[in-house]
Amino acid sequence: MKNQMSKQKGFTLIELIIVIVILGILAVTAVPRFIDLQNDARASTLEGVKAALQGGAQLVYAKSAIAGLQREATGTVTLASGTVNTVFGYPAGAAAIAEAPRFMDLSTDDFTIAQATGSFNISLDGGGTTAATCRVEYTDAASATAPPSIVVVSSGC
Repeated sequence: MKNQMSKQKGFTLIELIIVIVILGILAVTAVPRFIDLQNDARASTLEGVKAALQGGAQLVYAKSAIAGLQREATGTVTLASGTVNTVFGYPAGAAAIAEAPRFMDLSTDDFTIAQATGSFNISLDGGGTTAATCRVEYTDAASATAPPSIVVVSSGC
């Protein structure tokens, strides 16, 4: 009886190898999920920039509505940070570029702001991203009933 109990004192080499193989398989399947978090973080940052732009645009629109300029094709409103040109009450592209770093606190070390006619893009810098595929696009309001378009392009983040 004593012989039978003393036989089993540890794991065999085969059992240890099987456990190591199983842990290796688990690691291989889990690692890609952790690597992809960086892309998700960039996309989330752009969503935050979009929300800040929407908030700023709504602030300018509220000031325009108080002044009775929300239906005008062009106008100006005065904020604490300065004067903003408007299109149908919302920030105009060039004015929004000038004011965006103030009301959103964007660092030019991390973001690039590029202007086009009636619009602008805010893109993330560095980390393998490109402005064409990792940006927020702001397009001026087209009419008194259509707010500006603010779209996140995160396919290349």
